[in-house]
Amino acid sequence: MSPIFRRNEKKNPADRVVTLIGKPECHLCDDAQEVIEKVCAELGASWEKKDITEDAELYRLYWEQIPVVLVDGAQHDFWRVQEERLRRALTG
Repeated sequence: MSPIFRRNEKKNPADRVVTLIGKPECHLCDDAQEVIEKVCAELGASWEKKDITEDAELYRLYWEQIPVVLVDGAQHDFWRVQEERLRRALTG
């Protein structure tokens, strides 16, 4: 069967990595972290936090969008993280 017609296989959330890119003293970053911690704990996904004030390239790429959330290295969200949308991204 052609790959075009094949359904995407669901990935195991435990194999996924969520990255929160933010900075200290950012209330939106704190809010995003709460959602990420909750969803990742429920699904068994890993997550990490990166600080744009410690990485010039991340600062250049994302300083106007923080917090930025990546799922497996691809940008998923910025500014506000929606719990259900993140859950779908990790289980889909």
